Amino acid sequence: MNHREAYQELSRRGFIQQVTEPEPLQELLAKGPVTFYVGIDPTADSLHVGHLMAVMGMMQMQKFGHRPIAIVGGGTAMVGDPSGKSEMRKMLTREEIAANSEKIKQQLGRYLDFSPGKAIMVDNYEWLGELKYIEFLRDIGRHFSVNRMLTYEAYKIRMEKGLSFLEFNYQLLQAYDFLMLHDRHGCRLQMGGDDQWANILAGTDLIRRVRSVDAYGLTFPLLTTATGAKMGKTESGAVWLDPEKTTPHEYFQYWVNSDDRDVARFLAFFTPLPAAEIEAVAGLEGAELNAAKVVLAFEATALTHGLEAAQAAQAAAAAAFGGREIPAGLLPSSRVGRGGVARDAAAIPSSEIAATALAAGVRLADLLVEHGLLASKGEVRRLIQGGGLYLGEERVEDPGRVMTPADAREGVVVVRLGKKRYHRFILVQTIAGA
Repeated sequence: MNHREAYQELSRRGFIQQVTEPEPLQELLAKGPVTFYVGIDPTADSLHVGHLMAVMGMMQMQKFGHRPIAIVGGGTAMVGDPSGKSEMRKMLTREEIAANSEKIKQQLGRYLDFSPGKAIMVDNYEWLGELKYIEFLRDIGRHFSVNRMLTYEAYKIRMEKGLSFLEFNYQLLQAYDFLMLHDRHGCRLQMGGDDQWANILAGTDLIRRVRSVDAYGLTFPLLTTATGAKMGKTESGAVWLDPEKTTPHEYFQYWVNSDDRDVARFLAFFTPLPAAEIEAVAGLEGAELNAAKVVLAFEATALTHGLEAAQAAQAAAAAAFGGREIPAGLLPSSRVGRGGVARDAAAIPSSEIAATALAAGVRLADLLVEHGLLASKGEVRRLIQGGGLYLGEERVEDPGRVMTPADAREGVVVVRLGKKRYHRFILVQTIAGA
């Protein structure tokens, strides 16, 4: 296995934003397996799509034989990182953090091989929870310049609104994490989002000062979509990796709905498909590009929820919105269903409505009540107010919304009620028995 190729692969796929010392790091990676770490603060009981950049970066490194340490920040989560935050983070109890950490560890197992010697997970509360403050200030704090820390963007932004001393300590704690991981596990590299650059530099500097060893840092770009939206955010909130928070079908649809300009780079970031195959997607348009979106959605869903869930999501999407033919030569390494995806119409309840009625305009609320999907127009209004009614892929905001032929796709109108309930209205020229 060529360990050196890890850096080239990250670069080719667009993962690298900043590196402390590119050439020495590449030389270190070429010599053999390097232990590196990425930190995740367990502030919720699930990861979301915004975390995937770092998770996929770890996966790519492990593919070339390097050993990831996924550090779940049970200690630092009790402090809160001011980086990229305009306000102080909500404080969590130790019990909440422990429960969140356990669920996150299970999710990471979808992406990383945690068998012996391959990767490890640690909780920094192991050493931060027992710190003796005076000794910490004397042994670690003396290596940090307050003047220098105040030049970092994360602190400058927060100084305008108020920066607590609690948060000011975060950089020291993260640097200390790197030192502890170096001492305990031989960790030489920290990776993270570009908003962590200052904290990563602090860690590499601390290790050089107190251990006289070179350590390195690498950051990933902070992603937004082509439309400028924050990655992993939708109108209804975050796109979670927990299937109870974001169903596999919703997850699949999130990726299918990617902007045309994002498809190639999202394939590079969020799927394990070969880079050479992905590069061939960059110039696609029209039907072929739409097919590539299905492959993106399938591969991303298979990673997060498993192959069967991805297959079911693809079949449900084909039943609801119509299937797309996936050319055999398009991203051929993908396991996506190509020409013969079962459009499992039985998976989604259906009703027939007259095409002439739709042409004249039908109030959606009337149709839902008439077909027994909701008990009353009041219930329709409440569902709309809660953001839970969708017509196709559009969230309905007007209780008086009128359906027209423009809402149909391939003779079918799909309505979603809440997170998991779908219904298909099939257009017919005459209603059976009329």
